[in-house]
Amino acid sequence: MDLQLKGRVAVVTGASKGIGLAVADAFAREGVHVVAGSRSVTPELEALRDKYGVTAVSVDLSTVDGPGALVGRAVDQYGRVDILVNNLGAATPRPSFLDIDDAEWRRIFDLTLFSAIRASRAALPRLLDADGGAIINISSINARLPFPSVVDYSAAKAGLASLTKSLSEEFAPRGVRVNAIAPGPVRTPFWTAPGGFAEAAAAQAGTTAQEAMDVVVPRSMGISTGRVTEAREVADLALFLASPLAGNITGAEFTIDGGQVKTV
Repeated sequence: MDLQLKGRVAVVTGASKGIGLAVADAFAREGVHVVAGSRSVTPELEALRDKYGVTAVSVDLSTVDGPGALVGRAVDQYGRVDILVNNLGAATPRPSFLDIDDAEWRRIFDLTLFSAIRASRAALPRLLDADGGAIINISSINARLPFPSVVDYSAAKAGLASLTKSLSEEFAPRGVRVNAIAPGPVRTPFWTAPGGFAEAAAAQAGTTAQEAMDVVVPRSMGISTGRVTEAREVADLALFLASPLAGNITGAEFTIDGGQVKTV
């Protein structure tokens, strides 16, 4: 299927690993000019640069000026921005809400919500000039599910879901579609890295992190398909939402969680 994306310019935040890396890879494979931002340029991102010409930008997207600098790099290099994927986010599991101080709340919100606000503010003037500009926000089912161990992350993602609706309401009549993707557990370093959620689940279940991801997490979280989502599946959905084939989809949130969320 031709997604009609070849030659377009996409900015992807948090692109060094996980979902962001998968999104950068998928867009590059479709012939999109990708400008990928992250605090560090990983070997995996370097490989995309060497293979597809992805522009890898080392930038701190949690700062006031970082997202604008990333968007500015795309404009300087290609003269336009057609697609923005706000993927950056961070969560640290903790025993209780009472363990999270103001500094940590600010850190999580700067990474997870304000990076998207700032990137959108920088990109929208260019997206309005594009022929069918699109913003895709990577939210989370945590925005609507009560997980006390990541209450700050969940609140930031809830803000991102609201931002999606508000931006769509204002800018869809002017040709920019804004949608969100809300994944459940995804096999990424967010879960699998040392000290991540898989290790925590493994410790509780008395098993390995691999077994936790493959069996314990799907079972304990009620994932109907019996497996967690793969990063490439989220990236494929982002590709479709960015494409003209989704030309009348805006202000929507697409859950990709293997049936974990049971409510309608």
